[in-house]
Amino acid sequence: MTDIIRIATRSSPLALWQAEEVKSLLLKQHRNIQVELVPMVTRGDKILDRSLNKVGGKGLFIKELEHSLYENTSDIAVHSMKDVPMELPDGLVLPVMLERADPRDAFVSNTYQSLDELPETARVGTSSLRRQALLAAKYPNIELLDLRGNVGTRLSKLDDKHYDAIILAAAGLQRLELHERIRSFISTEQSLPAIGQGAIGIECRAGDQAIIDLIAPLNHKLTQTCVLAERQLNLRMHGGCHVPIAGHCVFQDEDTLLLEGFIGLPDGSKHLVAQATGQSQDPVQLGNMVADDLLAQGAQQLLDVIIEDE
Repeated sequence: MTDIIRIATRSSPLALWQAEEVKSLLLKQHRNIQVELVPMVTRGDKILDRSLNKVGGKGLFIKELEHSLYENTSDIAVHSMKDVPMELPDGLVLPVMLERADPRDAFVSNTYQSLDELPETARVGTSSLRRQALLAAKYPNIELLDLRGNVGTRLSKLDDKHYDAIILAAAGLQRLELHERIRSFISTEQSLPAIGQGAIGIECRAGDQAIIDLIAPLNHKLTQTCVLAERQLNLRMHGGCHVPIAGHCVFQDEDTLLLEGFIGLPDGSKHLVAQATGQSQDPVQLGNMVADDLLAQGAQQLLDVIIEDE
């Protein structure tokens, strides 16, 4: 009997691309299954007139998908890992992450080639408090403006001259075959990526062992290890998805991880950085180490200011 696997996904072009990628990989692994997409519009997709941090953060992009898992109208949900809250709801697990794509931010403009070319009066669009904090610290005179909507909507706003430049995730543009819109890549030294940026995760019900076994071959262990370290950094700091915390983990060699962390005020007036190396067998410990370093430097005071301003 052929099994039908139902994938809950947002209905944006990028989310559908991610779901189609998971579908393709599943069909390559299992010849006796059918895979159906269950697209849906989330609350985060509907609320476009306010900043994400004002309405609950990026978790708004996945609540409906998780509800469908609870209601058994889907079997798995596919997410951008940077949208997934640090703590999952009871009864749900995230056992699989696909191999990570480019984690960097991309500079997109119809006039300028890079951040360094921007005039002091430039208007730069981004929906991310993390990017605002990083950019404001290094380019204090540019005007940072909120930018919401899917990738196509954001590019249209740039083309309509609402902004001189916008900052988007490189991976999203590459997945949608919009490589030509990238004027330059922003190095991780200039803009430390969001937690989990570039990685795709698959969520399912904790007790559904048949599904867990079916999706297991899609897991990329190196990506999963790095993202676990990043997410533990954020979890230890009680940061969530809508606080200007950044984290990027890479393998230095087959046994050693390097994790960098950042937290800053959105206006760029203060920021803290930390990094540490650790064994790849324990990414959680490494995440805690970097978080504890940031907290020892005074990160909690920054978090208190950020929460108070929300």
